[in-house]
Amino acid sequence: MNKPLFAAVAAASLLLANAAPAAGPLRTAVFAGGCFWSAEHAMEHAKGVKSVVVGYSGGASSRPTYQNHQGHLEAIQVTYDPSQTSYSRLVATFFHNIDPTDPNGQICDQGPSYRTAVFVEDAAERATAEAVKAQVAKELGKPVATKILPAATFHMGEAYHQDYARKNPAAYNAYKIGCGRDAALKAVWKRG
Repeated sequence: MNKPLFAAVAAASLLLANAAPAAGPLRTAVFAGGCFWSAEHAMEHAKGVKSVVVGYSGGASSRPTYQNHQGHLEAIQVTYDPSQTSYSRLVATFFHNIDPTDPNGQICDQGPSYRTAVFVEDAAERATAEAVKAQVAKELGKPVATKILPAATFHMGEAYHQDYARKNPAAYNAYKIGCGRDAALKAVWKRG
């Protein structure tokens, strides 16, 4: 697609995505945001989100596990109500809860399985995600390393990883504090 046409499609997509959400069935979106516990915890409180599950996506294995998910990214599958939020707002919320400039992972979780990505289902989602990514790059004044990737099979993670922050608040808070997650995100996003 040529650049002017892509820019027009992206702009139209973003305008439509920010319009009043349409009523209809629930939809899903998949994001890789580093540690899936942190991504889940951040997204489950977003407006319009009905549920978030953790798992793996983007790799070739048909049975990834926490001990063996090489090639997959730790990911979350977000189920949301499009009458309460737009895909564009959901993608923006995701970006604002990660360090999108880190190409190697997130905060203290570094390596291939902790890289960030937005998995898109179709051309409209791709255009929306690319437009949000461009806005984030402009807002931060730096390149964004988060990839926009074609949707891949989402493999649900083990039960003990689901709702980890809620089920294990002391352990999750110790991880989050030890990792320095809040301070790192505050610095990235200049939150005061």
